[in-house]
Amino acid sequence: MQFTELTNVSPEIIRATQTMGFTDMTEIQEKAIPLMLAGHDMIAKAPTGTGKTVAFGIPILSKVDPASLKPQAVILSPTRELAQQIAQDLQNLAQFLPDIKIVCVYGGAGMDKQQRQLKAGCQIVVATPGRLMDHYRHHAIDVSDVKTVVLDEADEMLNMGFYKDVKYIIDLMKHRESLS
Repeated sequence: MQFTELTNVSPEIIRATQTMGFTDMTEIQEKAIPLMLAGHDMIAKAPTGTGKTVAFGIPILSKVDPASLKPQAVILSPTRELAQQIAQDLQNLAQFLPDIKIVCVYGGAGMDKQQRQLKAGCQIVVATPGRLMDHYRHHAIDVSDVKTVVLDEADEMLNMGFYKDVKYIIDLMKHRESLS
């Protein structure tokens, strides 16, 4: 299946896939994108380099409300390098959607700059678990509008000892109604 065959995706996102040199979807993209666009939860496993970020990125970008500057999607990553890569891939997919803001927060960098970016507003946050919790505890992020959570490389996060952090974050999202 080609990206141009996706009917529930904006022309701007399709144009971005073309600019990025993508024409045919990979297996994970072909299976995941329609399910996520339809609002289904899913667990997927695919080898590195098969386009998992595009597989969850297109549905997320298709569903966010650009008029709202409150986070609507959170993508968790085990490392800052992967978080930065995911954020860059999402920026590339959103290159023709000027109202979509993506913020990447991770340890090893100053909290002040990240807090300013979060306070300025965004629809998508890409984060390492510990740094997301730091920002939440400092009231720099409002999760009350988050509708989508992606655990990228969840197995690696668990292997690195992030189980309690990830569980805490998911519980925050599940109980967001009581946080507003």
